[in-house]
Amino acid sequence: MSRSSVLRRFPFFWKRGNNIQDEETRPLVPKEDPQVRHPSSAPGYAGTDDSSESKTDSSASSREYGSSSRTFLSPRSSRTSRLTDYLLKYVLFSSNLLFTALGLAVLGLGLWGLLSKESFSQEKLGSLGTDPMLLFVFLGLVLTLLCVTGCVGAVRENYCLLRIFSVVLLALVAAQVLAAIVAYGLQGRIADFLRTGMLTAMVRYQDDLDMRFITDEIQTGLQCCGADNYRDWQINSYFNCSAPGVQSCSVPASCCVDPLENGTVWNSQCGFGALQLDEFSAQSVIFLGGCLGSISRWIQQHSGLISTVVVVLLGVQIITLVITTRLLDRIQWNRAQARQGLVRT
Repeated sequence: MSRSSVLRRFPFFWKRGNNIQDEETRPLVPKEDPQVRHPSSAPGYAGTDDSSESKTDSSASSREYGSSSRTFLSPRSSRTSRLTDYLLKYVLFSSNLLFTALGLAVLGLGLWGLLSKESFSQEKLGSLGTDPMLLFVFLGLVLTLLCVTGCVGAVRENYCLLRIFSVVLLALVAAQVLAAIVAYGLQGRIADFLRTGMLTAMVRYQDDLDMRFITDEIQTGLQCCGADNYRDWQINSYFNCSAPGVQSCSVPASCCVDPLENGTVWNSQCGFGALQLDEFSAQSVIFLGGCLGSISRWIQQHSGLISTVVVVLLGVQIITLVITTRLLDRIQWNRAQARQGLVRT
């Protein structure tokens, strides 16, 4: 090979201007010359050709991007992802909608109790903080707000709302499990707690309308009287036999076997003087057994139903928590894929 041909092939620095100009004027899609042979059939040359290397790199990167974009935009995976998101979203929405209705019912019950007793009147505002109906209002409000947050977060795929919903739901599930463990550990003392509460309600029977309502409902529904027996009503200052009023030695009308005269009129005096009677004479007028024994028998008879309801409610909450976590992962994955797609484009 001649010396001049070798010098022409060597890229001297004073010839870079011409090469740059040629590259700028070169078309984006070069036309192939039919007279030029394919590079694979041409003799190999180990020189430094920048343009050929750049073309090789660009073609390789384009093939790589094309394959990755085809994987990212696969129709089958895209349809599966959309179907999964749809199912997760609307299962979560349906369960939260059901619990929202339950929360509204509890909230309405609490408000109805407060309004029916005129608890918002000026003379009763001082004792409003101890009203048990406030517990129903609080529980109903918390449940409604929590489930509405879950519904909106599921439909709108709002990551912040779903995260708040999952954290609060996890705390509630943990609190319920802890309460169940504590109740199981203290099951021997539950009877003592119930007896103390029942006796407290009997003492405050005339002074607290809520205590009177709860006590009457328990005695009427379970057909019982008092905590252990009907003579427990001696603890009440109005029903005690040493009391000066007309209710002395009496029991509430909810203890009577037949408190309704002719099935229509409530006889509030059917229990008057019942504590003066012996058990044989009193059994035809009032119930003799206490409510604690009736409560224990009712729990034993319905233990299967109670356990089923508790397990179902707890299971629904755990499944809802799992679905929420799964939906949060899907939202993060979709966002990451969207950002990756924007970076590639």
